[in-house]
Amino acid sequence: MAPRPVRLLRNLNRGREIVAVLVRHGFGDVVRRLNLRRYLNFGRRVFFWRQDPPPAPERTTPERLRMALEDLGPTFIKFGQVASTRPDVLPAEVIVELTKLRETVPPFDGEVAVAAVEAALGRTVAEAYREFDPVPVAAGSLGQVHRAVGHDGADLAVKIRRPGVKSDVERDVSLMFDLAALIERRLPELKVFDPAGLVRHFSRTIRREVDFTREANAAAEIARLFGPDSDDLCVPVVQEDLTAEAVLTTTWLSGLPADEPATLRARGLDPAEIAAKGARVFLKQVFRFGLFHGDPHPGNVRVIPPTADHPQGRIGLLDFGMVGVLDELVRDRLVDLLAAVAREDVAAVSRHLLALGTPMAEINETALRVDLREFLSAHYNVPLARLRVAAVLGDFLSLLSRHRIRLPGDLMLLVRAAVSVEGTGRRLDPDFNLAAHVAPFATDLLKQRLDPKRLAKRFAGEAGELATLAAAVPHQLGRTLEKLSRDELRVQIDVAGLDVLTREIDRAGNRLAISLAMSALILSSALLIRSVPESFWFAVPIFLLSSLLGLWLVYGVFRSGSL
Repeated sequence: MAPRPVRLLRNLNRGREIVAVLVRHGFGDVVRRLNLRRYLNFGRRVFFWRQDPPPAPERTTPERLRMALEDLGPTFIKFGQVASTRPDVLPAEVIVELTKLRETVPPFDGEVAVAAVEAALGRTVAEAYREFDPVPVAAGSLGQVHRAVGHDGADLAVKIRRPGVKSDVERDVSLMFDLAALIERRLPELKVFDPAGLVRHFSRTIRREVDFTREANAAAEIARLFGPDSDDLCVPVVQEDLTAEAVLTTTWLSGLPADEPATLRARGLDPAEIAAKGARVFLKQVFRFGLFHGDPHPGNVRVIPPTADHPQGRIGLLDFGMVGVLDELVRDRLVDLLAAVAREDVAAVSRHLLALGTPMAEINETALRVDLREFLSAHYNVPLARLRVAAVLGDFLSLLSRHRIRLPGDLMLLVRAAVSVEGTGRRLDPDFNLAAHVAPFATDLLKQRLDPKRLAKRFAGEAGELATLAAAVPHQLGRTLEKLSRDELRVQIDVAGLDVLTREIDRAGNRLAISLAMSALILSSALLIRSVPESFWFAVPIFLLSSLLGLWLVYGVFRSGSL
């Protein structure tokens, strides 16, 4: 990654655009405190020094934040959408506004799409496909989808990355990292929202989405885990020879809308059974495979009508750009947490929760257990038919936010996906309850953990790691003693913020030295002009030079925003 000053210079125009949007939406005070006024052009900077443009009185701060993200374009809109999955970090009113973010990006021209396909695949569209429709059927901020027909007659979907979007994403992400660092340094009251952590989480997500080979691998892996003859799930087949980083080609998946019960009944399908099948598909991804579709909203879900091989119909999933991964350890801890909740064991719930999450401040365990007891008593005795997973998760996330416990990004993605699955299920079946489908999968996972073969395999792996560590101890101890005997053992202590303090002291010292030299030159030249008239031609240039130096110093102070 380029050094920060180089990135700022390279992205100067984009930096100015970001600052201008923030000022326009009433965040002038934030811009001033972040010392970003240098990115405004001179005329606007002079106006900005005089007074801040007042925010619209009828708009709340979260509303103005959403509008600013929309004005900043696709990358920032995506950032807001990803941030909306982190109710453990951001306040509820901000989350509500960020969930309203929508992409309104026009499709790019068909000729551009053809050129992009040919550049990515290294062959002409005619060589790649028998037919290719240049008119897209769907468009988003990262790409758009076209219909095509393969040379074998199969109907295909071709997803094409928007030209230039990768470089735009990299540019904006680098600026986001700079802004996050500035916010944490200059706006300490916002550090509680973990700006750098949000940007890191977003950068991983967006970089996975712009690389279509990752999406292809995720789709192929989920299809492999379920098996080609699954009676529950249908995944579009990736055409590997027609897929690259900027182009993804899959079989076309036709199906019925997943949230229209009347349409399903008209095709002879039971909406309640489809809702249950969708829950099984989702929970199998989570608990058995640890790899799940992270955005199962109705637009990404299709219901495949019955066929001779699958008479009950299947669930079809589209768009695997956002997937979550839960390793074996996380799944085990998640099941332990659910089991502790089922037993109403507050101490165990607290212990497993802290093992899953990361405390961002010192935890008051007594207060945490009191809140957990209230949470369990509020939901434990509710009849299963009336239990709402979305409400339970909402209260749980509020508890996490109150105690500043952060969950891993993939777990938060799981929470959002679960809420989406429950919402779709209830539209199909008012009596649908996701919690009722969780118990069998959690029970199976608990049984698998006690399987002797699995226990033996884990023990063998951990014993091997312990043996390797034990073998390395004598060598490491010998190196430490050798360094100690030669007085080469050093202890490094990093003091947070010391480099910033050193830089500011250096800057203040330089300004003081320049000020003293400038004052001495001005005074000496003035004395020479007054006392020795014949030194006029020698003293005047010195006087003018020192005056210009003084003006330059004053300009530098104003430009830095620190008086």
